[in-house]
Amino acid sequence: MAAVSLRYFNVVGAHTTAEGTLIGERHDPETHLIPIALQVAAGQRDKLQLYGDDYPTPDGTCIRDYIHVSDLAAAHLLALSTMDSGAHRIYNLGNGSGYSNRQVIDVVRQVTDHPVPVEVAPRRAGDPAALVASSEKARRELGWTPDKPELARMVADSWAFARARH
Repeated sequence: MAAVSLRYFNVVGAHTTAEGTLIGERHDPETHLIPIALQVAAGQRDKLQLYGDDYPTPDGTCIRDYIHVSDLAAAHLLALSTMDSGAHRIYNLGNGSGYSNRQVIDVVRQVTDHPVPVEVAPRRAGDPAALVASSEKARRELGWTPDKPELARMVADSWAFARARH
């Protein structure tokens, strides 16, 4: 048997198929920061609840690593091509640098050109101050690097999908 395990944190963006169809994320109920911020920007929610602004980070909000869905798909294909009988490989996938929740909200405002009202709420139990993946092993062994590491690109693709749905 052969196995590959891929660990990643926050998948963002949308993928455009060869036929031009946008494929993106849909959750009901939605719990992820970027789609919620986009819903606020689109007027589908009144405000965004920001859980905690007193973390030991530069702006007091949590820091998270984000990965574009197309980069994740490419990593899956590369990982499948390296499977060897009797081996189990494990890779972290991410950009290697995180963005704070406030930075994410600011980028959503810039990309959408809409306000995103925020209400600060208490921290959620168990939320660490920062979660950022090191993808060095995937870069070294798979030759994988993200093609779309910019947060604005990820948000813009998600925004295009959200607008296409409504």
